[in-house]
Amino acid sequence: MDLSESEKREGHAPKTRKAAQYVRMSTEHQKYSTENQADAVKRYADERGYEIVKTYSDAGKSGLRLQGRTGLTQLIEDIQAGQSEFETVLVYDISRWGRFQDADESAYYEYMCKKSGVSVVYCAEQFENDGSPMSTVIKGLKRAMAGEYSRELSQKVFIGQSRLIELGFRQGGPPGFGLRRMLIDETGNQKGTLVRGEHKSIQTDRVTLVPGPDREIAIVNQIFKDFTENGTSVSEIAADLNSRGILSDLDRDWSPAAIRQLLTNEKYIGNNIWNRQSLS
Repeated sequence: MDLSESEKREGHAPKTRKAAQYVRMSTEHQKYSTENQADAVKRYADERGYEIVKTYSDAGKSGLRLQGRTGLTQLIEDIQAGQSEFETVLVYDISRWGRFQDADESAYYEYMCKKSGVSVVYCAEQFENDGSPMSTVIKGLKRAMAGEYSRELSQKVFIGQSRLIELGFRQGGPPGFGLRRMLIDETGNQKGTLVRGEHKSIQTDRVTLVPGPDREIAIVNQIFKDFTENGTSVSEIAADLNSRGILSDLDRDWSPAAIRQLLTNEKYIGNNIWNRQSLS
């Protein structure tokens, strides 16, 4: 920061400006960790004479919409309420502010800050966010590119997941009572079952459903038999299981809804259902 001649003569240090930083990491963009963003923002702040007095963070949050992003929501609320002790918000780049499908929405949230006297600065962008015609054009273009990236990525991910489903692999969710998730390597060899809370760590590994313990299989068969052959209601089946101390796959008591879901889920007859949509 340049000093005035009087400041230089008097030996004054440059006056620091207070700023907040906003960092965001989405699940599909792990390389942009919040820590890496914060490091880059810190270097920018040190070079430009900013003092970072507050951090707003959204870790593992998609940038497609404001909903669910408590960090950005709180940032905007603090600014609008006049409770911010900073005059600038430092953000790594435009995509970290958001990948809104409507570029105007991204601009709107920035304008809300500007209207309250707080500017937004993108530290890694090759332009100054100074409101000049050139920066406005570039910023609008990059906002549109950020939104388009998300649209293309979503389509590619959907196509990839559809292909894996067609090959019989599992795409998330609990296996269900009487079933287990089996981890399979890229050559098709089984590596072991995953317990609740465990996930595959190698990108080329896949997950498929396999029968669980014999005791649970016998219970599932009895549930289907009681309902189809004996005419037992789902409420009666749930009450019987609970009276015998048999917990569900989530370690909970059985409810009629849980029994109904088990009876109607096609995975128990070997069908792999995914992306089912209601026409209503």
